[in-house]
Amino acid sequence: MNAPARPLAEVTERAMRVLTREIGAAATVRFLHQFGAGYGDYTTDRDALFEHLTLDEVIEKSRRYGRKPDA
Repeated sequence: MNAPARPLAEVTERAMRVLTREIGAAATVRFLHQFGAGYGDYTTDRDALFEHLTLDEVIEKSRRYGRKPDA
């Protein structure tokens, strides 16, 4: 089944109405905020942050970061 293509503005408007109705205005704004372009240069920041580490060290740090502290 082929549905007719709708203009993006119409799709966006309908989606905003559904989201607002289902999860509320504040939650809709929070949800949409995660798709923002952000700022800065991630590649440059990442390279500076990890330039002194090997891949194995980055992986180990990531694993340790994800662990819960011993109770």
